[in-house]
Amino acid sequence: MTKIEIKKIVEDLIDTFLEAGKISLELRSKGLKKEIKSDNTPVSNGDLEVNKIITNKIKKITPKIPIISEETPDNKSDNDLKNFWLIDPIDGTYDYINNLEEFTINAGLIIDRKPVAGLIYAPAKKRMFYSYGENFAFELQNEKISKLNSSKNFDKNEIKFLSYSNKIKPEIEKIHKKLNVKKFTRMKSSLKFCMIATGEYDGYVAEPRACEWDIAAGHAILKHAGGSVTDFEGNEILYGKQDFKNPSLILKSKNIL
Repeated sequence: MTKIEIKKIVEDLIDTFLEAGKISLELRSKGLKKEIKSDNTPVSNGDLEVNKIITNKIKKITPKIPIISEETPDNKSDNDLKNFWLIDPIDGTYDYINNLEEFTINAGLIIDRKPVAGLIYAPAKKRMFYSYGENFAFELQNEKISKLNSSKNFDKNEIKFLSYSNKIKPEIEKIHKKLNVKKFTRMKSSLKFCMIATGEYDGYVAEPRACEWDIAAGHAILKHAGGSVTDFEGNEILYGKQDFKNPSLILKSKNIL
């Protein structure tokens, strides 16, 4: 698959993401129907409707590429996937159902087990991020497209990280000290990848948690904006693992590489 083909796929999906975001907010304003899944996490009719909108469009434009979505069982038992989509229709469902703003809509395209394109939309913030190759990472906001550039906000004397929790575990604190992190802010959804890609924050560290569909789109966007996504040992993150579970993660903007 060429870069031109990937670019067209991503650009064909942008309007679908914007529409799905609009519908997610409309459904929330009417009152969401919520359930608890077998893994004890919440899901709403908004998650399922967004999943349907995104997957239907992807099936139309890339009919031969399998889709792995958090909210459906399809293809999850296939242990030999190399080229596939990873979708999280609503990342940050807790925020979504509690009228908070950080939830996101996500799709990442994996080719040869590596992320080659990503789309993330934060509907409540009206911020749309997407990428389709090195140095081709963008934000669409208020109908204006801007290239992601983390260097414009960087202050080496005040390195700012994001964290999943306000309580920092010793192993993560050790990495923070090594990287000279001065302050951290809690952020749970995949929006963290985009905030690092823009330079609003400089990095993020997490022990193994969550699943591949939570990070694939953000991985592509941050990498294409010049940042890095590795495990604690500095190894590249590959996709299509048997259980789709994430390893440890260190996200860095290009400013601190």
